Amino acid sequence: MLLDKVDGFIIDLDGTVYRGKQPIEGARETIQYLRASGKKIVFLTNRGNYSRRMCRDKLNDMGIAVSDDEIVLSSTVTAAYLRRIDPECKAWPFGDEGLKEELSLAGVHIADRPEEADWLVITLFENLTYADLNRAFRAVRHGARIIATNDDRTFPGDDGDSIDVAGMIGAIVNATGQSVSIVIGKPSPFMSDAALQSLRLPPERCLVIGDSMASDIQLGKSSGMRTALVLSGSTTREQVEAAADKPDWIWESLSELISLLEGVKTKC
Repeated sequence: MLLDKVDGFIIDLDGTVYRGKQPIEGARETIQYLRASGKKIVFLTNRGNYSRRMCRDKLNDMGIAVSDDEIVLSSTVTAAYLRRIDPECKAWPFGDEGLKEELSLAGVHIADRPEEADWLVITLFENLTYADLNRAFRAVRHGARIIATNDDRTFPGDDGDSIDVAGMIGAIVNATGQSVSIVIGKPSPFMSDAALQSLRLPPERCLVIGDSMASDIQLGKSSGMRTALVLSGSTTREQVEAAADKPDWIWESLSELISLLEGVKTKC
């Protein structure tokens, strides 16, 4: 049984646990089952415009009890990275309020003006205005290096796929002619290391579950973890089957995990 081989579950959020504001059917029950089985869980997401507080509140509202320690966001890992490699730097956040909250919690200084920034931190900006875009442009034109929480092209929203951080990056890179210095989000080792540190488990005892071949499954494969792709997000079965490097399991949704954990043979 899978329960005998896996102690930690690294679970994506967008397209895996919820789509936009709507929980995916069976996700809450599956997470409760894992907890009742004594398994460790960490929610690992490329969402950089959320803070852990915001993410926790969203999950709690869906009936999924979670602590901040069980949430690893690309904004959190980005903030920790900047604090470690450039502790005296000033950052200009180009994203929604959750990014600024995580940067501040990590002790990263926020520049008073974009022209004073050492780093422009790019993430999803769902409330973007032209003024916001222009301030980010000015930060880079005055010497700020670019760091991105992730470079995903789309994410699954309430009414279908929506433009993600790649769109924000494209606007700044094309306007300034400057390239991104570093991308933190999945499938980078920054994210897998943070998840494993949270779980305090070796990779061979962990399973990554997500809806993206490029971020979730690649992260698991490159880190020596088992992988499961759910079809409740942006990836179709045809796309998975056409891929050269397939996940260990393909499920319609997270709820199929319960059947597998109970020893029922599932389709892969």
